[in-house]
Amino acid sequence: MARRAWGGAALVAAVAVLLSACTQSVPGVARFERPDVSKVAGLEITTGESGPKPGVPDADLAVENGDGGEMDRLAINALADVEEYWTEQLPANFGGKKFEPVKRLVSYDSTGRGVDICRTNTAGVANAFYCSLDDSIAWDRGDLLPMLNDAFGPMSVVTVLAHEMGHAVQYKLGSEGGVTQATPSIIKEQQADCYAGNFFRWVAEGKSRHFRISTGPGLNQVLATMFFIRDAAGTSAEKQGAHGSAFDRVAAFQFGFAGDPKRCAQIDDAEIKARITQQAFDADDKDTGQGKGNLAVDDRRSLDLLEDSLRDAYKQSGATPPALKEGAAECADAQETSPVSYCPATNVIAVDLPELVRIGTPPKRGQKGGIGDFAAFAEIASRFALSIQKATGYPLEGPAAGLRTACLTGAWAGTTTKQTARLKLSSGDLDEAVAELLADKSLIAADVNGTVVPSGFARVEAFRDGFFEGSGLCTRKYSG
Repeated sequence: MARRAWGGAALVAAVAVLLSACTQSVPGVARFERPDVSKVAGLEITTGESGPKPGVPDADLAVENGDGGEMDRLAINALADVEEYWTEQLPANFGGKKFEPVKRLVSYDSTGRGVDICRTNTAGVANAFYCSLDDSIAWDRGDLLPMLNDAFGPMSVVTVLAHEMGHAVQYKLGSEGGVTQATPSIIKEQQADCYAGNFFRWVAEGKSRHFRISTGPGLNQVLATMFFIRDAAGTSAEKQGAHGSAFDRVAAFQFGFAGDPKRCAQIDDAEIKARITQQAFDADDKDTGQGKGNLAVDDRRSLDLLEDSLRDAYKQSGATPPALKEGAAECADAQETSPVSYCPATNVIAVDLPELVRIGTPPKRGQKGGIGDFAAFAEIASRFALSIQKATGYPLEGPAAGLRTACLTGAWAGTTTKQTARLKLSSGDLDEAVAELLADKSLIAADVNGTVVPSGFARVEAFRDGFFEGSGLCTRKYSG
């Protein structure tokens, strides 16, 4: 986040992202639907095993340059199931159009001798890609796939390959899918993410031959994969080759999971301009020593601006704002939640500042660490949102309270995009929110006792609802 120079404040503003976001209706957001908080996009929240189904024979697809190892078997089974999905769904959704399988599947090892694919030599290229020149999908079995598998599990590999098959679908649909060679990459990539979401809904419904996924932890890992393959903070969505921020890529995936392939084909320039939050850093966005766009969480000026922005965001509620204090929480009617706790009895938010600083300090390259300043500030915002709910008569316990809290926190985030905001959203901040929301102990989507909504999918969706639609939707949609 960034402090805006306003009436003598210290620093110049960072980017104002999506200035019309708080009032504009965005495709994919159900404005008045009251969801069942025990479900995700209409499916029961499950916590079973995710990954390859045991005892199922491997698919028999012709692959060039393969080694027959675990990564190739995983990739082949994934592509076989994705092709089966599109064989069913392409004609069902696009006027009977037949799906033709891709002509070439190519495995390579980026750590070994390169092979020539799509006018590219693969030596050192840790990637997976679709090439329309020869209608092929290729993947790196030596570096990329093992890294994804180790970090996020086998369904991350399926995620990446389902995305690449989404590009093949675009190519095969042509103008029916709204994509041409001249279409900006951000539209192509968001469509492919959405098509991957279509496929994963089919897997979650138990229709995949080789794979299974839980809608709780399993989908959380898939969304974490989307976070990992996001564009770097500061990348403009207009840049050639842009794929999208984590916030935007997860949204596209969710639209596909909740909708059908026709919904994905509707992602066009107008929609991208309406909802894409990814922007380059502002020229005046300074590096304060925490990385560009990150403030020091323990800076008193930053905390004061945060408190001011929260008071301003929720002032229409008429609620008495809570007091913030540093130190341990002492509360008779709620449990302590680290690193920020809200006590309804006293209307006080207690902050464990050293732990909050750890969360707010972004990790250095190749090292483990926190997330970033927005994640830390949003955890305070979530407890502030609980005080507003108490004052306006909403219960503070249970999954509906957790989702309402995530939505209201998103609504606060939306106010930081306004031109007059003194504490402003910077490029990458919303991705920090996604990272926090997908954490096992996400406080942004937790009730007053720290009980977290089990579905990361639902947490991110609720936050996005608030960001785009404002607090009014939060109390209507997540009223319990």
